[in-house]
Amino acid sequence: MVSIFQNFKEGEKLKDKESKKELERRSYNFEVRAEETENGNIITGRPIVYNSRTDLGYFDEIIEGGALDKTDLTDVRFLVNHDTSRIPLARSRRNNGNSTMQLSVDEFGMSIRVSLDVENNSEARALYSAVERGDITGMSFMFAINDEEWEELDSDHPTRRIKEISTVVEVSAVTFPAYESTEINARSKEALDNARSLVETQRQQNANPVETGSELELAKAKFNFRSRL
Repeated sequence: MVSIFQNFKEGEKLKDKESKKELERRSYNFEVRAEETENGNIITGRPIVYNSRTDLGYFDEIIEGGALDKTDLTDVRFLVNHDTSRIPLARSRRNNGNSTMQLSVDEFGMSIRVSLDVENNSEARALYSAVERGDITGMSFMFAINDEEWEELDSDHPTRRIKEISTVVEVSAVTFPAYESTEINARSKEALDNARSLVETQRQQNANPVETGSELELAKAKFNFRSRL
């Protein structure tokens, strides 16, 4: 396995302001539910799921258990279709009790509980209705990666394991999750090509190369790459 930091470009090379790492988006048809409680109108869902294999076109991706253990979740917005030009419908600030979005990390991944102001915000009211009717069933999240591993890079369809997510900056309810996944698939080839290129470079630089594809060789590639970070 070889560890490589390579993120997809989202339009204009979005970056986390503090870490300067490029941000990625993932969108899925997660279960999203609308609930009317004593405390108001609530939307719940699980935007991040551990150990679930996802086909991104050129490779499979798995977010490993514990990938959120060290994640920066100090300020996370809740939007619709990643539209940053609109007012957020909710926000989690250090996940305190006064936040309008509560984040929960467990052995399965991350779930959210969003309190919507349907009385004073027409967009919140429209979103709640759409989720309640089943017209919106997708969720997406924007994140940056701190550690990842690639497996079977010599195969036609390798696997990328995300071991540590450095930050999550935004969660969205999305209208067309399949369309957004198609955009991600179109860019994923670049990440795969770069991963394979790095391994090939390390093989060529190795004065005494071991058998192609062996764990020892890939471990050396991982070490050499990390030493340059």
